[in-house]
Amino acid sequence: MPVPRRFDRRPPERDPTRINERIRVPEVRLIGDEGKQIGVVKTPEALAYAQERDLDLVEVAPEARPPVCRVLDYSKYKYEQEQKQKQARKHQQNITVREIKFRPKIAQHDYDTKKGHVERFLRDQSKVKVTIMFRGREMAHPERGKMILDRLAEELEGLAIIEQRPIQDGRNMTMMLGPVKAAAEKPAEETPAPGEKPAAEEKPAAEETPAPEEKPAAEKAEPEKAPAEKAPTGF
Repeated sequence: MPVPRRFDRRPPERDPTRINERIRVPEVRLIGDEGKQIGVVKTPEALAYAQERDLDLVEVAPEARPPVCRVLDYSKYKYEQEQKQKQARKHQQNITVREIKFRPKIAQHDYDTKKGHVERFLRDQSKVKVTIMFRGREMAHPERGKMILDRLAEELEGLAIIEQRPIQDGRNMTMMLGPVKAAAEKPAEETPAPGEKPAAEEKPAAEETPAPEEKPAAEKAEPEKAPAEKAPTGF
């Protein structure tokens, strides 16, 4: 069991990579800062070569004879390695295996409940180990357990793939289901038949302009004005 970090009194692990004065061998095979192989040189000469360029002498292949050392900026090199490991852990997917147990004489309600658990595990991208437990005389009818497993796999066909077919293991029958990675694909657009315009390009039918309302006959023909009466003339 790992010791919690706050109770761990052990000294921090020392970087095992040997650099600069920690390289104690008499001679090394030197690789320059540009990646060019210089050859086998004395260790003090290789260290002086690195110090002239304000870089570090790093042992990259200690198992070789003589060990291979490279001239580089060790702090930058170590940072880049840590970033690569961090990215690798980020893209690494941890697969969890869950187990659900059934009985050969399981009731419909219990079956539906446990089937719901299996669906939830699969949607969480976990593998599911389905186990049928036999007791006593139930061992004489293993086909009942296989029927339950086949039924479950058939009903979960869109969510699961069978990674391990039902196998008998003593008093248990097991089957392994794995999640299906559904690829999100856009539906293909329908291509119109040749000579047929797509619906978006079809122009709407011209709207009929309503005929102007006809004015009533009274408005069309103005009434005739009565002749003005002449005023009486005085004698």
